[in-house]
Amino acid sequence: MQRPCAATALAAAAVVLLLAAMTACGLGEDTESPTTPAGVTAQAGSATSVHVMWEWATDNEEVTGYEVLQEGRTVAAVPGVKRMVDVNSLEPATRYVFTVRARDAAGNVSAPSAPVPVTTPDATPDDHEAPTAPAGLRGAADGSRAVTLTWRPASDDVGVTAYDVYQEDTRVHSVGGDQTAARIANLRPGVIYTFTVRARDAAENSSPDSAPVDLTTAPAPGDDTPSTAPTDLKVTARPGSVTLTWTPPEAGGPVKEHQLYLNGEPVTTIVWGAGPPAGTATYTFTVTDPPGTRYSVKLRARLPDGKWGDFSAQRTAVIPSNRV
Repeated sequence: MQRPCAATALAAAAVVLLLAAMTACGLGEDTESPTTPAGVTAQAGSATSVHVMWEWATDNEEVTGYEVLQEGRTVAAVPGVKRMVDVNSLEPATRYVFTVRARDAAGNVSAPSAPVPVTTPDATPDDHEAPTAPAGLRGAADGSRAVTLTWRPASDDVGVTAYDVYQEDTRVHSVGGDQTAARIANLRPGVIYTFTVRARDAAENSSPDSAPVDLTTAPAPGDDTPSTAPTDLKVTARPGSVTLTWTPPEAGGPVKEHQLYLNGEPVTTIVWGAGPPAGTATYTFTVTDPPGTRYSVKLRARLPDGKWGDFSAQRTAVIPSNRV
């Protein structure tokens, strides 16, 4: 009757010894540091802020965060899904040097990147005038995972210090005020993206959005599936309401439902009880928010097989004032 207990005790002892041996040998413990972030850039966005960007680092497990250092001192930290950050509360007309390092879940950190110098511009405390909106925004897909954007310079009473690129109301890139082009990478194949650009001056005044540009990345190799996104989406904002018009996708059958997203969240499903409209579809929804409220609007269709299709391009609606 004692043998099973003895066997169990021996097995447990063997497991303990194995775990001890693994620990002693370093097995089962992550001791490998991430790679050093490359492609680090630092761009002065204003007299008191610098925008730092970098390329993804890699790790044998997972990169969980990045740290931005200013002369060896950590001044910003972001999760591993981000690769840019603004460093604020800086001094005007001052030279700074930044590096970036990656961190994994085990606490291993990479070597710091190559140092990148940047000088903030002079302060303009009395500047309250925003730059004009960048005009002539154009773009082209650069393969299946990147796009290139160009625009005409904005004007400002003092000077444009930076251009900020937004993808569906999220800033994804910044360049200096003397640049009028940007390449946006790390996109997905076969997806429609909507970009706008804003100009910024040294006093942190930002221009209105440029006109949007819609770009669709090339499909992945071997993927010839047509897009199922609604097209030609237009929005018209009035006091108390927003009206949408669009063209439903060609889906091999009637498209009877569309799902409406506002500010990135689904809010309603548009259903035509007597059958979908032929050609252009129209929908108006009521709003109660005050003038100046900004809505980001996009749609996707429920396909004849019951699945949701691709998202349309995104549009922005700003509720106007009742005053003429």
